[in-house]
Amino acid sequence: MAPIIIVLIILVVLVFIALIKTIQVIPQASAAIVERFGRYTRTLNAGLNIVVPFIDSIRNRVDLREQVVPFPPQPVITQDNLVVNIDTVIYYQVTDARAATYEVASYIQAIEQLTVTTLRNIIGGMDLERTLTSREEINAALRGVLDEATGKWGIRVNRVELKAIEPPTSIQDSMEKQMRADRDKRAAILQAEGVRQSEILRAEGEKQSAILRAEGESRAAALRAEGEAQAIRTVFESIHAGDPDQKLLSYQYLQMLPKIAEGDANKLWIVPSEIGDALKGLGGAIGNFGPMGGGNGGGAPAATGKEAAPRREQPRID
Repeated sequence: MAPIIIVLIILVVLVFIALIKTIQVIPQASAAIVERFGRYTRTLNAGLNIVVPFIDSIRNRVDLREQVVPFPPQPVITQDNLVVNIDTVIYYQVTDARAATYEVASYIQAIEQLTVTTLRNIIGGMDLERTLTSREEINAALRGVLDEATGKWGIRVNRVELKAIEPPTSIQDSMEKQMRADRDKRAAILQAEGVRQSEILRAEGEKQSAILRAEGESRAAALRAEGEAQAIRTVFESIHAGDPDQKLLSYQYLQMLPKIAEGDANKLWIVPSEIGDALKGLGGAIGNFGPMGGGNGGGAPAATGKEAAPRREQPRID
């Protein structure tokens, strides 16, 4: 009985192993390459799959999701003979598991080497300044070459990015000095523009202020002249309306004489010849109002004719 039990156990184990090898579960976004006696038979997709045990074998399981592979820095020589280190990142996706398995031995290594050679060809036709400022152009050119070359491998390159472009240390120092000089230059230009604009605005303000001040003074002078003219016109009309006689005018003239001589600086003043006529008229007025209310009675005789006229004295010049 013991040998029979052993045989049964062996048969059960073989059946269990056969079932395991027959049923293949492939995860989502994955594929498996099946070979029969070393020859490609078919590709297993995601889900439950049945294969012939001990005849069919799983050669390779391929991840169909998009992959991200960073490559180490690669030294590249620019057109102006400067060595720069460039880091790249490749986003790729396997679209054909069979081609990725049989068309290339290691598609990761192949993509890396193809990226390096393509990058050297592209950067070799650019100088350093263009290399630093043309990342989008480099990415597009690199992606186009890689996508065309890796298509027969069953791989699609979705995106290529340059992580960093590092020029030599001496070039970095020179670039920093140039950048600092450019910033200082821009700052000086902006400061000069600010001072210039400030001076222009100040000059415009002073100009407008002077114009407004001149206009104000002109209007004030016009109003002042108009007021004085109105005052003179009013006085003139009042005098004519009052019909003053010669005696009143003579009296007013004599009252103005002390004001003419006011001030310490008036060392010389001239009495006009018309003062004699004014004094003559005033004397005549005083003569008419003699003692006792007028006339010739009871007092000194009133002067008449040439004797009544006051003697005209010559003006004194101090």
